[in-house]
Amino acid sequence: MHTPLTYVIVLNWNGRDDTLECLASLRDAAHPSVCILVVDNGSVDGSQEAIRREHPGVILLETGSNLRFAGGNNAGIRFALGKGAEQIMLLNNDTTVDPAFLGAMTDTLQSSTDIGIVAPKILYSADPGRLWYAGGEISFWTGTMRHRGIREPDDGVPGIPCETGYASGCCLLAKRITVEKIGLLDESYFMYSEDADWCMRARRAGFRVMYEPRARVWHKVSVSAGGHLSSFKLRNKFVSNLRFFSRYASWYHWLFFPWMNVLVNGYAAGRYLLAGR
Repeated sequence: MHTPLTYVIVLNWNGRDDTLECLASLRDAAHPSVCILVVDNGSVDGSQEAIRREHPGVILLETGSNLRFAGGNNAGIRFALGKGAEQIMLLNNDTTVDPAFLGAMTDTLQSSTDIGIVAPKILYSADPGRLWYAGGEISFWTGTMRHRGIREPDDGVPGIPCETGYASGCCLLAKRITVEKIGLLDESYFMYSEDADWCMRARRAGFRVMYEPRARVWHKVSVSAGGHLSSFKLRNKFVSNLRFFSRYASWYHWLFFPWMNVLVNGYAAGRYLLAGR
């Protein structure tokens, strides 16, 4: 099978050690049709020098400032499209990958003309047998997004690809034609929900978003945001979710989701507090 020219975009912001580990894991997934592009968002921790020294084959694109998730990835996407990329992958720098992950995702992405985006199975780096993402669900009634299977043990069964509500920006693979049709990531999101917004636009443009469980990635989870339950993360997730649902919810959803969102998140917060988290 022809392997399309693929650019893997790894966004880095003062994450030198995580990025180097991610790039080392990508070596085993190397293919002549795969280009690794690191977009550096104005790091001051020596990332640029370390990447050039330890991974001379990697393309380094320096933005000069922190353009955040959407802006940094958009710079990489523009670069990749300009070089003729047929597929574009977004991959968090705090991940490591299975050598076969890209092949499995490519097989699914190219299996049908109406498939626009594919996401892999994502597991916790600190607990490699536990799921972090096994597909995503969006509820316009509660105003929430959730990962299927989160914190559940991985049963190890390869499974088959299936449709999903959204792909996590931690790792996703998109066709060129998808990006050309729906545009770049929306930079009006300060942080979070950019991936769900991108997938929603893809679905409304007639593309399917797929989950490929045979592809595996391990994620350190919210390293750049200060941890899984940091106040910075929770505050920005709330604001971004509100922007997303304000944009895509139908009028009748507004009768329910603002109040349900308060109840759902209040319940979760209470649970975390009682558990000492």
